[in-house]
Amino acid sequence: MAVIDLANPTRFLALVQRVLPWLAALTVIAFVAGIYMAANAPDDYQQGATVKIMFLHVPAAWLAMLGWSVMSVAALGTLVWRHPLADVAAKAAAPIGGALTLLCLVTGSLWGRPMWGTYWVWDARLTSVLVLFIMYLGVIAIYWTAEDPGRGARAAAILTLVGAVNIPIIKFSVDWWNTLHQPASVIRLGGSAIDPSILYPLLVMALAFTLLFFTLHLAAMRNEILRRRARAMMMTRAQTLATGARA
Repeated sequence: MAVIDLANPTRFLALVQRVLPWLAALTVIAFVAGIYMAANAPDDYQQGATVKIMFLHVPAAWLAMLGWSVMSVAALGTLVWRHPLADVAAKAAAPIGGALTLLCLVTGSLWGRPMWGTYWVWDARLTSVLVLFIMYLGVIAIYWTAEDPGRGARAAAILTLVGAVNIPIIKFSVDWWNTLHQPASVIRLGGSAIDPSILYPLLVMALAFTLLFFTLHLAAMRNEILRRRARAMMMTRAQTLATGARA
């Protein structure tokens, strides 16, 4: 099956039906391995057991940004290429990305309390992630409240592309400003600054979260396609009944 064939919703649904069970199984396996490795990871010599919040916080932060990146590509598909599934992909990704951003904020606050002595500071990294969460809510609100689905899709796509400016700000905020948040320690020039005993469980958990994101995303896209088909059938039936009544 060529990639262009996936523009056809029927072929896309057939692919999802084959791939989704395997993807879900890999997600479960990755989480079992990741949780086991995280539970057996040593405590940090400074942070103690609280360092294990990292295994939820960091993957959630990465996937929050990935979710918006997926939506940005989908927004281009909606506005530029008019891809039939682009709006479906963006709409399906928004709640998942929003939930992961909320998880990032909550776990970050819980981690910050013993480390910084407070749950929240208006740090550049924290503030930019909060802005990301608000933008996720804005996109979701547009999809829920738009009376015209076409206009709603275009408005959500525009907001997504505008909000994409925030992604590099989140990523490089710790380098551009003097922030309380620690600098990059996993992906950086010169190699990771994290000990392998903590780095490997973190990477496995990141893989598990990534698999979970795409599993939920494909399932949500499938449900959205079926929902739109059902809505189209109901509207066609209503129009047919109305035409018959006038006749």
